[in-house]
Amino acid sequence: MAQTRSRTPLWQAIATALREEIRDGRYRPGDKLPTEAALADRFGVNRHTVRHGVSALVAEGLIRTRRGAGAFVAASPTDYPIGRRVRFHDNLIAAGRRPEKRMLALEDRAATAGEARALQLSPGDPVCACHGLSLADGQPIAVFESLFPLARLPGIGAALQQISSVTEALKKVGIADYTRATTRLTVVRATATQALHLHLAEGDPLLRSSGVNVDEAGVPVEYGRTWFAGDRVTLMVDG
Repeated sequence: MAQTRSRTPLWQAIATALREEIRDGRYRPGDKLPTEAALADRFGVNRHTVRHGVSALVAEGLIRTRRGAGAFVAASPTDYPIGRRVRFHDNLIAAGRRPEKRMLALEDRAATAGEARALQLSPGDPVCACHGLSLADGQPIAVFESLFPLARLPGIGAALQQISSVTEALKKVGIADYTRATTRLTVVRATATQALHLHLAEGDPLLRSSGVNVDEAGVPVEYGRTWFAGDRVTLMVDG
């Protein structure tokens, strides 16, 4: 009697191939996988079979899918301390990640009522607004807006154009050191533009941190708002 040879299901073979390619470094944490159509062509199967294989890797935690964006290799969340001495570059280096900041826009404008209250200004007083993107190992993890009182910090805009580090820019305008006075954490939904920068889908959850930094005399020098991608950062509140 002839033996019946067992056959590996196609979806399982696809999952195995992708798993090995991720472990071999062909796809790194944060990388986007080819589309279902491209994988279907590569393996000679239909999209449903590809979807089944990818779903198996999602269940393992190896891949994450984002509505409208595709499938990505899961990256372990970056530990990011929130405390009196918040320093972006130092935080990421301590977590073993490569920090990078990209300037998106820099403008002088009038402070809103809420911004003025945070910076101890009058509504309408001039502030320098810096909009940017924070990355870890080349992967975007947050978008941010930092506001600086222009009357207290003349030249801050020029300093920020020369150097991306807020700490170093503040030193250029006479602020040798600063600490975090207040921090507020909330969960919000990504806007269309935030989702574009962070490679998310509109409406995905973000962790928003709002805080005021003060100089050694306790005078506000920065009011910052940062929107972190919820699945890429673990915020840790220092005691």
